[in-house]
Amino acid sequence: MAINLQKGQRISLEKSNGSKLQNVCVGINWGAIEKKGLFGFGSSKEAVDLDASCALFNENKQLTEVVYFGNLKSKNGSVKHSGDDLTGDMGGDDGLDNEIITLDFSGLDASVTYVAFVLNSFRGHDFGTIPFASIRIYEGTTKRVNEVFATYDIAHGSNFAGHVSMVMGVFYKKNGEWKFNAIGEPTKDKKLEDTVKTVAQAYL
Repeated sequence: MAINLQKGQRISLEKSNGSKLQNVCVGINWGAIEKKGLFGFGSSKEAVDLDASCALFNENKQLTEVVYFGNLKSKNGSVKHSGDDLTGDMGGDDGLDNEIITLDFSGLDASVTYVAFVLNSFRGHDFGTIPFASIRIYEGTTKRVNEVFATYDIAHGSNFAGHVSMVMGVFYKKNGEWKFNAIGEPTKDKKLEDTVKTVAQAYL
């Protein structure tokens, strides 16, 4: 059964069969912007570059590592990024995620206490101008979805309009167990490094 989270809801990562979750994926799917031609004749596609990133923090809320389009794998390989998609779906929604970050909890360094996922619009496209843009946080692999924990529609969510960055959610370790905080909030930041700072100050 999929777990449909509300923003701000926290859950334990215990699966329906009682076992603990080991692998999580964060997938983002989005489309290019259609531009109308002069006097409404014809149209063209404008590429949209959204960037999913993952920031790791220790128990003191100090940043230890960031996995993003410029660093596709954490030092020990427990977090991996599928690679930078620079355009979005140019031919309409193909139903596939453009970027996916995978997280293996069992491989994380013991010092990591918080794992935050954020999204930034690299060229500054307002989330509200993108024809479709959705996020799903799920158990599974890049090829298979088992259970969805949280979904966000950032193209049609009124609170995302006027923003170019957001915090998707934070996994955190408490009493040796991993839990998830579904945040889904836009930020005023323009760049990844600023969004990561906002996470540390407001969401850990």
